[in-house]
Amino acid sequence: MTPVALDAFVHRLASVSGDAILPFFRTSLGVEDKGRGRAFDPVTAADRAAEQAMRRLIAEHFPEHGIIGEEFGDERRDATYVWALDPIDGTKSFIAGMPAWGTLIGLLKEGAPVYGMMHQPFIGERFFGDGGSAHYTGPAGNRALHVRDCPAIEEAILFTTSPLLMDPPDRTAFHRVESKVRLSRYGGDCYAYCMVAAGLVDLVIETGLQDHDVIALVPIIEGAGGIVTNWEGGSAAEGGRVVAAGSAAVHRAALELLAG
Repeated sequence: MTPVALDAFVHRLASVSGDAILPFFRTSLGVEDKGRGRAFDPVTAADRAAEQAMRRLIAEHFPEHGIIGEEFGDERRDATYVWALDPIDGTKSFIAGMPAWGTLIGLLKEGAPVYGMMHQPFIGERFFGDGGSAHYTGPAGNRALHVRDCPAIEEAILFTTSPLLMDPPDRTAFHRVESKVRLSRYGGDCYAYCMVAAGLVDLVIETGLQDHDVIALVPIIEGAGGIVTNWEGGSAAEGGRVVAAGSAAVHRAALELLAG
């Protein structure tokens, strides 16, 4: 698959998923709680319709590829190429009618993230990258994405979805970082990571992520010049506790504070 063909195909996946999702947005759609008595973990018909549409397109064009999907499980995880699909990252925002959600489409080659896109069909924005470069298309035009070279943690803007989602020890570690930054904000899900790539946010710290939550975001942020690792500084491709930063200085300071 050439880079041009890959790029075109991912844009097709974004279009078919967006077409499946938008009829449900800001309607009285039903919501199922996957948490089953634990933390509220919603899923909707829009999630399922979008993932099914993407799976059909992948099976039609690349039947030998594997798929990691949030709603319908995994297929051929040992394949050379494996797609990671999160049809609606930010479902809680989606069911509340807020636009801070997006479709994540990632591609692994031999276990490493090599391409990713975040598509927000309601706003009409796409953030995408291959680890070497990253780009934006949407209402603000077409442009390359570049992180901000924030020189110190004290000047950083920090995001997390919510510290209430963290276990108490991780929440304490997060608050050590939060106490040092210039500005801390909650919410955003995948949008916060894309704002790191766009040079508007300096740091995102999360816990409890699944692999499909982060695989697509790694090539976008790295393509824009940023860094994405787990809290120990290793690969973030398997999810878990993740740190994304626009500058090496902020990333290094965050890891040190998280470690205590």
